[in-house]
Amino acid sequence: MLEKFCNSTFWNSSFLDSPEADLPLCFEQTVLVWIPLGFLWLLAPWQLLHVYRTKINRSSITKLYLAKQVLVGFLLILAAIELALVLTEDSGQATVPAIRYTNPSLYLGTWLLVLLFQHSRLWCVQKDSWFLSLFWILSVLCGIFQFQTLIRTLLKGNNSNLAYSCLFFICYALNVLILILSAFSEKDDSSNNPSFTASFLSSITFSWYDSIVLKGYKQPLTLEDVWDLDEKIKTKTLVSKFEKCMAGELQKARKAVQRRQRGRAQENSRDRLHGLNKNQSRSQDILVLEDVKKKEKSGTTENFPKAWLVKTLFKTFYVILLKSFLLKLMHDLLMFLNPQLLKLLISFANNRDAYVWVGYLYSVLFFVVALIQSLCLQNYFQLCFMLGTSVRATIMASVYKKILKYFAWEPSFKKQVHELRKKELKNLLTLGQIQTIMIFLLHLSPILVSVITFSVYILVNSNNVLDAEKAFTSITLFNILRFPLSMFPMVITSMLQASVSTERLEKYLGGDDLDTSAIRHEYNFDKAVQFSEASFTWDRDLEATIRDVNLDIMPGQLVAVVGTVGSGKSSLMSAMLGEMENVHGHITIKGTIAYVPQQSWIQNGTLKDNILFGSELDEKKYQQVLEACALLPDLEVLPGGDLAEIGEKGINLSGGQKQRISLARATYQNSDIYVLDDPLSAVDAHVGKHIFNKVLGPNGLLKGKTRLLITHSIHFLPQVDEIVVLGNGTILEKGSYSTLLAKKGLFAKILKTSKKQMGLEGEATVNEDSEEDDCGLMPSVEEIPEEVASLTMRRENSLHRTLSHSSRSSSRHRKSLKNSLKTRNVNTLKEEEELVKGQKLIKKEFIQTGKVKLSVYLKYLRAMGLCLIFFIILAYVINAVAYIGSNLWLSAWTNDSKTYNGTNYPASQRDLRVGVYGALGLVQGVFVLLGNLCSARASTHASNILHKQLLTNIFRAPMSFFDTTPTGRIVNRFAGDISTVDDTLPLSLRSWILCFLGIISTLVMICMATPIFITVIIPLGIIYTFVQMFYVATSRQLKRLDSVTRSPIYSHFSETVSGLSVIRAFEHQQRFLKHNEVGIDTNQKCVFSWIVSNRWLAVRLELIGNLIVFFASMMMVIYRDTLSGDTAGFVLSNALNITQTLNWLVRMTSEVETNIVAVERINEYIKVENEAPWVTDKRPPPGWPSKGEIQFNNYQLRYRPELDLILKGITCDIKSMEKVGVVGRTGAGKSSLTNALFRILEAAGGQIIIDGVDIASIGLHDLREKLTIIPQDPILFSGSLRMNLDPFNNHSDEEIWKALELAHLKSFVAGLQVGLSHKVTEAGDNLSIGQRQLLCLARALLRKSKILIMDEATAAVDIETDHLIQTTIQKEFSHCTTITIAHRLHTIMDSDKIMVLDNGKIVEYGTPNELLKNSGPFCLMAKEAGIENVNSTSL
Repeated sequence: MLEKFCNSTFWNSSFLDSPEADLPLCFEQTVLVWIPLGFLWLLAPWQLLHVYRTKINRSSITKLYLAKQVLVGFLLILAAIELALVLTEDSGQATVPAIRYTNPSLYLGTWLLVLLFQHSRLWCVQKDSWFLSLFWILSVLCGIFQFQTLIRTLLKGNNSNLAYSCLFFICYALNVLILILSAFSEKDDSSNNPSFTASFLSSITFSWYDSIVLKGYKQPLTLEDVWDLDEKIKTKTLVSKFEKCMAGELQKARKAVQRRQRGRAQENSRDRLHGLNKNQSRSQDILVLEDVKKKEKSGTTENFPKAWLVKTLFKTFYVILLKSFLLKLMHDLLMFLNPQLLKLLISFANNRDAYVWVGYLYSVLFFVVALIQSLCLQNYFQLCFMLGTSVRATIMASVYKKILKYFAWEPSFKKQVHELRKKELKNLLTLGQIQTIMIFLLHLSPILVSVITFSVYILVNSNNVLDAEKAFTSITLFNILRFPLSMFPMVITSMLQASVSTERLEKYLGGDDLDTSAIRHEYNFDKAVQFSEASFTWDRDLEATIRDVNLDIMPGQLVAVVGTVGSGKSSLMSAMLGEMENVHGHITIKGTIAYVPQQSWIQNGTLKDNILFGSELDEKKYQQVLEACALLPDLEVLPGGDLAEIGEKGINLSGGQKQRISLARATYQNSDIYVLDDPLSAVDAHVGKHIFNKVLGPNGLLKGKTRLLITHSIHFLPQVDEIVVLGNGTILEKGSYSTLLAKKGLFAKILKTSKKQMGLEGEATVNEDSEEDDCGLMPSVEEIPEEVASLTMRRENSLHRTLSHSSRSSSRHRKSLKNSLKTRNVNTLKEEEELVKGQKLIKKEFIQTGKVKLSVYLKYLRAMGLCLIFFIILAYVINAVAYIGSNLWLSAWTNDSKTYNGTNYPASQRDLRVGVYGALGLVQGVFVLLGNLCSARASTHASNILHKQLLTNIFRAPMSFFDTTPTGRIVNRFAGDISTVDDTLPLSLRSWILCFLGIISTLVMICMATPIFITVIIPLGIIYTFVQMFYVATSRQLKRLDSVTRSPIYSHFSETVSGLSVIRAFEHQQRFLKHNEVGIDTNQKCVFSWIVSNRWLAVRLELIGNLIVFFASMMMVIYRDTLSGDTAGFVLSNALNITQTLNWLVRMTSEVETNIVAVERINEYIKVENEAPWVTDKRPPPGWPSKGEIQFNNYQLRYRPELDLILKGITCDIKSMEKVGVVGRTGAGKSSLTNALFRILEAAGGQIIIDGVDIASIGLHDLREKLTIIPQDPILFSGSLRMNLDPFNNHSDEEIWKALELAHLKSFVAGLQVGLSHKVTEAGDNLSIGQRQLLCLARALLRKSKILIMDEATAAVDIETDHLIQTTIQKEFSHCTTITIAHRLHTIMDSDKIMVLDNGKIVEYGTPNELLKNSGPFCLMAKEAGIENVNSTSL
């Protein structure tokens, strides 16, 4: 039928049976024309529909679009010309075959469709379609046969169809031109990411990435150079898709859990009945206890939804999984073509009669198959890695989202870290050894298979002789097994890790959210807050903390909540905020809430950002808030004013500053209800009064708002609308101040006790110009303790202070504090736009650039141990030698088939061949095993050493390092970088050595067989080197950017965890989620770019590898007269192997250099400058200090070498057992004195002598162990109560209980279920701040030091407890020298001496009585605090 259609032969195999083979013209004009056309017409409707559905705004017309349309237009014209020619030729006598009409007509329709299709792509981001690109490729490939046939016809002198031939040649040239144009990508205005607009050919070869590789080679890449992610793979899109799928799967899993529980409950009840009948004498208590144990046990293993996460992820990402599966399937099927082509090529080499074109065809097929394989594999890898990063981003964002509802985090101490690390490394070593044994067995498998196969083949039948065709085809097939088998142990390890991670994530993500259904929000309600029979607990297993509370709070009321330490005041607020588990009852709330926690939560950012907290700036309101919260004086001191950067957790602020910023944040928000948890505890009495009057009180900024205020400051209580007295979680009394006094109940009693204990405090006044005043001191605006745990920003700014000092006006009239604050000049701050020195606290994370230094490699190799490295390399070299030997032996073995046939093959020769081949295989396996075992031990040893050095150095870093380094960066070193050194780097290094030796041995073998091959190897080697040079520069820098962008995610995560209650109270979850998503996306774009760089490299390397195979096979064809079949098989089987190995080598080279960046980053922190040595050769005498005498001799101190002195020649003697109070204004140097004693800062001049020993001459541990501090912010760690009190186990339980009794905590600890073993959560979050402060006191009591420093240690406790603590300190520390830094003057009025500091100098030093008589600065301060003489306060 087709022969009539063409008027010529359609098919005849004789066409191919000739040295110059060809295809029939009819076949070329029908089948080979219709294949591309059929492809186009079949898929066109679906493609046009897809364009219609996904269309965006039309793009502008580009030159590339016009060029393609014009060329297709020419094709349309040529088709019309061809049809016109046929019509003019046709005489009506059927001389013109039908094909001549059909093809031009088909082409006319096709080119019109292509024009339409190319035009429709203007409405797409990606202008070039994969579908059209494939059509052009098919057209060019199918047209090449007709092209060469027509050329041959013309060369033979047959010019009968010259016009048609010319038309075909022009059309074919246009086809080629359009295909070339299709490879170029069209830019789109809507996106700067070239991957979105990349053409099909550019996408599959990753050529769109060329520009970034080139840029990375020329200069180190920065974050701005990395393109943003596609919207489809941004965290927000992924999470919303994941959550939709998760909802259904999680519900099914929860139902399954309920079914399991019901089944178990029935089973248990049957068992219990059976048990009781069996043994009635068993006590009910024992049964209950067993039941509890069973519950605990099952709770940890069973009672959470299981097996839903993998299903959810599959549903979310099934499209990527399906695509990657199809690509891998295609790659694996093509893999099995290589051995068949090898077999055909060996057969061709052995058959001298075969036509040469057959050999060339096999060579081309080798190349084409390998090329398609490479493209399939690399795009499969791209999809897999994309899937991995998408899953990672989804899980991270989901965990973060969950954490805004639920939380957990665990840090620990150096010894505990070392213990945990030891366990981890032991497990790592065991895992490494198991992997090594598996690798040995799997490495041995292909060798054993080949030995057994060849042995069985020649032994089973004496006629069987092993020839090259069979041997090398088999070897190539066995080599296909080699790679998956070597990957198998990694797959098993990854699957085990994934299953553990999945279970943990399922437990976490599938856990019940905190149930806030008991908190009802009503907007049409007559009360602001109503507690109805409300009982709440922190843990379902514990008793209720808040019990049966009934309380109505009316809109606009100011309600004070009072009670002793641990009475449940903060818990009452937490219950209202939905932070606790509901037992019964409910709380109804009308309106929005702002919350000021007892322990301020401050974000890393500017002071302004902390106050605005995501709200729009209203300058007038903002200035009012700053003034009302007494922050204007701080802005004068802080570098950069309100643009000063605050460190993590407010590390560079005092407790008072943090509290006032926290209050300012709440005040700035326009909320209906303000929950204020003791916001005045960390501030001076007169500042407290200012804040109460300006913010909280009846005339403050918050008047008219509903305010719930927890306070220990009784002098504010007459001004509140209602007082609630709490005790043990229940309301004991409530009513107005006068009502409760008249009742003469508990409140009246507390008030009476308090008034006895402290003098009345008048309104604080301030001398604005104090620094030039006769008294020489500005009374305290607020004492700002620069905690021993942190150095403040003012260390940067002594210069700033000196300048502001000289510019102040010289008027000397005194004003009340509120007027002083009003007249402060704020305008200067507004003008101060540029960065002030010291304003930027957190340094930008340092990113190394360029090559990783040789010293970094040497550091890692030394950590592994040079002796072990020698044995590793030796083992791998012997393995490579055995590999060469086995291949050469196999080549010689196959050569036997030419000497002997099956009948005369000697048994001894046969046995020798099998035996030696088997032995060489065994040697390979054994030495790989030995090398891997040594490698596992060496890498574990290196991990251990690097981790120890890092941990030791971080513990020894000065406090300034922690001020300027976010926790996330440190965590990143210990988590990400150490993990790389533990897992990834050893594998990369091991693979690199094996690959390098494998390639050297393969090249040696190929060049031994065909020396001419060296001419191919050298240029290809140069290209390899160039490609790698380009790639490694980019890859390495992207890996560094990945590490750097991961740190902020950790920092933000931990910051969120610590501020959960505030974020939830302000309902800012969405803002924080968005911030987290942006952080993850920034990291993802670096990871994504790094993945693409890997694929970019791999495609190019595999192309070069494929060229090696192509040239090797071409040489077999060209030199077939001089090469035998066994040599051809030997060379080609090794060439096929070398492609994979070469790619792996370059990938491993880049992996090693990329992963060694982890060692570089660890080394950066190992080199962080240390404090002075912990212990020196000079040790203090035993029992030092026995007296506690402290001498300051002209002591000077500065924060940085380039800054001014902060202590300017302090000289004084503190006698043994003397009690000294230290007072002075903000920045006077009080806390610098503490820093000096602990040598947090080293002296700039002079010395401090304690009991005759210069403290600068001894080690820091020897000094710090002998001093005790009770800080303003209590410091507790996660662990048991006992560990927090006695971390070194130096004391007996009796001593600890005695200390708890003296700290007034014995009854509380005794009431806990497990007493001293009670778990303290991170930072002591499960204890009230008062209880934490008392624990710090108990810790101090246990240490029994001769010198005690107290940094306003009783600010967070009620007045009664404060009195008890002061009494304990007086009695228990009577034998000590005590230095007290004071906020409340009454706490130091009983001191032996008082030191008044100003501007880093002692301006007064003497007994309280002397100073009160002197009418100096101290006298003024005392009068302002209402203290007339020493006896006016009982403390």
